Amino acid sequence: MLNAVLLIVGFVLLIFGADKLVDGASALARKYNIPNIVIGLTIVAFGTSAPELVVNVFAAVSGNTDMMLGNVIGSNIFNVLGILGVSAVIYPLTVKRSTTWIEIPLAFLAAIVVLVIANDVFLDKNTANITTRSEGVMLLFFFVIFLVYNPQVAKSGRAADDIETRELPMLKSVLFIVFGLAGLIIGGRLIVTSAVEIAQSMGISERVIALTIVSVGTSLPELATSIVAVRKRNLDIAIGNVVGSNIFNIFFILGVSTVIAPATISPSSQIDILVNIAASLLLFAFIFTGKGRRLERWEGILFILMYVAYLVFLIYGA
Repeated sequence: MLNAVLLIVGFVLLIFGADKLVDGASALARKYNIPNIVIGLTIVAFGTSAPELVVNVFAAVSGNTDMMLGNVIGSNIFNVLGILGVSAVIYPLTVKRSTTWIEIPLAFLAAIVVLVIANDVFLDKNTANITTRSEGVMLLFFFVIFLVYNPQVAKSGRAADDIETRELPMLKSVLFIVFGLAGLIIGGRLIVTSAVEIAQSMGISERVIALTIVSVGTSLPELATSIVAVRKRNLDIAIGNVVGSNIFNIFFILGVSTVIAPATISPSSQIDILVNIAASLLLFAFIFTGKGRRLERWEGILFILMYVAYLVFLIYGA
C-alpha cells in the first residue's frame, strides 16, 4: 500500500514538474524573443516527454533495464491505441499531408529500428538480445536528423501559432524551472523505486509494470495535450503531438538510456515490439479509409478495444 501511494505521489510530482518546467522555460524564452516555433519544438516537446526521459534515466542508472524498454514501448503503444483512440472518439482527426507522409512513416521506422536492435539472436546468432551503447548512439543520430528536419515542417504549418506561453516575471520563471526540475527528479525516483517494489511484491516482472502503470502514467501529459487540442478543434496538433512523442521516445529517450546502461532484452518483449509496429502500421492504414486523411470515430473505438485486449493479455500472462 505504501509503495502504491508513493507511486501516485511520484506521478503527481512528475507531471507537476514537467508542467512548471515548461511554463517557466517558455516564459523565459519569450522574454528573450525566442520564436514560437523554437519554443514549441524544444521546450514544449521536451516537457511532454520529460516524464518518460526521467523515469528511463533513473531506471538505467539503477540497472532496471526491463523498465527502460517497457516504459518507451508501453508509452508508444498507449499513445497510438489509447490517446489517439480517445481523441478520435471525441472528434474525428484530420491529418496534415506532412504528418501523413513523413512523420507517421518516421514513427513506423523508429518502431522497426527497435525490432532490429533487439534481435541479436536472430540476426547475429548471439546468445542474447542486447541493446549496446553504439546502438544507443545510433538512435541519437536518428534523433538529430529528426531535429534538423522538424523546423522545416513546422514552418510550413500553423502549429507554432497555437503554442500558448505564460508571461511571468524573471524570478518566477527561474523558480518555476527550479521547482519543475525538482519535481521531475523526485517524482521519477519515486516511480522507479516504488514500481520495482510493487512488481517484486506481486511476483510479476518489471516489464509488465513498465508497460502498464508506468507507461500510462508518464504519458498523461500527451493525453492531456491531445484532448485539449481536440476540444479546441486543433486536430493536427492532437495527432502530431502523439506521433512526435513516439519518435522522441525511441530515438532520444531510448537512445539516452541505452548509452547510460546497455540492456538485455527478454524474449517476451518481442511481442511488445511487434504490437508497437502493428499500432504504427494501423495508424497509417486507417488514415486512408473513408473520405480524406482522417481517423474516424469507429477507428478510434477499435484502437481502444485493441489496447484493452493488449492489457488483458499482459495481465493474464503475468
